[in-house]
Amino acid sequence: MTTATAAVAPHWDQTALGFLAHGKSTPAHLEAALSEDPDFALGHAARGLFCLLLGRRELIGTAEQCWKVAVASAQNAPITRRETAFVEALRAWLDGWPSRSADILDSALVKAPNDALLVKMVHAIRFVLGDATGMRRSIETVSKSYDANHPAYGYILGCRAFALEETGEYKAAEAAGREGLDHAADDAWGLHAVAHVHDMTGNSENGISWLESRPASWAHCNNFGYHVWWHLALMYLDRGDADKALVLYDTEIRRDQTDDYRDISNAASLLSRLEIEGINVGGRWDELAHLSDQRAEDGCNVFADLHYLLALLNGGRRLGAERLLTSLRERALQQGDLARISKHAGVSTGAGLEQYRLGNYASAYTMLTAARGDLFQVGGSHAQRDVFERITIDAALRAGLSDEAEGLLHDRAHKRGAFDSFAERRLAVCERMRKASLIMEDERLRATPA
Repeated sequence: MTTATAAVAPHWDQTALGFLAHGKSTPAHLEAALSEDPDFALGHAARGLFCLLLGRRELIGTAEQCWKVAVASAQNAPITRRETAFVEALRAWLDGWPSRSADILDSALVKAPNDALLVKMVHAIRFVLGDATGMRRSIETVSKSYDANHPAYGYILGCRAFALEETGEYKAAEAAGREGLDHAADDAWGLHAVAHVHDMTGNSENGISWLESRPASWAHCNNFGYHVWWHLALMYLDRGDADKALVLYDTEIRRDQTDDYRDISNAASLLSRLEIEGINVGGRWDELAHLSDQRAEDGCNVFADLHYLLALLNGGRRLGAERLLTSLRERALQQGDLARISKHAGVSTGAGLEQYRLGNYASAYTMLTAARGDLFQVGGSHAQRDVFERITIDAALRAGLSDEAEGLLHDRAHKRGAFDSFAERRLAVCERMRKASLIMEDERLRATPA
């Protein structure tokens, strides 16, 4: 890398390892590197990409400034092709094309497969885009370049585990995630990839044991730690222990009540799932709605928007919900990846969530299913997007569309690999609705004229 002093190197190494481990100390290591060399172009470009990954409107200006400093630094001291890729990737995302940003970084990986931070950056951007196939392709391209002698080997296995899980290779995903932790005990991403496998295969008991036996693997985390707690709460809910899920919500998932979109998403998703199960969540929506109201027009991430919308609708912030929906519709008319995602998945899903909250369940079902095939584009994981699947199925049942609900349940199980408790309970409801319909259609039970 290009830098005025070798003193940058140890801080940069810790930045890379921190990013791989989702460590809360990562920003401090990066700032230490930049303080050693204020013209460290690679550091500024990475900082800009970190800002954009956070999905906050106020950080776009910061990311723009990072790009300008990186470009100026590169003009003063020419940088390598690999470093240039980071700068170009930052520009592409700032211009509205994170997909191009990921492509640029993937191209750089061809000549620099051992750069683990580069691998993780591609992985993170494609995750935001819901591009599971791209994540899998990227990680498989570089996997053979890593072995136990590489300091990032365990983290690379964790990335591979998650990519395998998101593309349905559950057995291989679990094996890779477990092996990764043998080499990097703080690989929270690999730990959570195995938790995803348990979620997708309906194995909540083993999932609970897996997470609860390894608390040290995510104790060091930034807000990603809240997400791991969220996974644990989902497993307790699947087991039927809603009280435990609520305790985890209060004591861990919303312990700090931040307005980070990932934290809001964890919370809104869990509360929605609880309410679908008939659980009274009290006034917990109020706090989320208040924070989401201030983010209603951020427009940085459709996944974030849809979770803000859940909070606004359920927290009674009608005007905030309208502002967010208007922003989605306006964005769908623009250019760039966000416009495409808003048009294909965001607008219809947002409208469906609004209709669901209003009690117009047939309309909600129609709108939600219209976007269902494209919903992966909003980003996140299968497990995270499953809240929208559950709402769609619940809308169908409430609208009396038992056949449609059953079809969704079977399709969901096919994609996930198994029926979970949620599906089993709804299939029983579908069966009762079918029997009731047959009884109502029985001519022998109809009243006859006197």
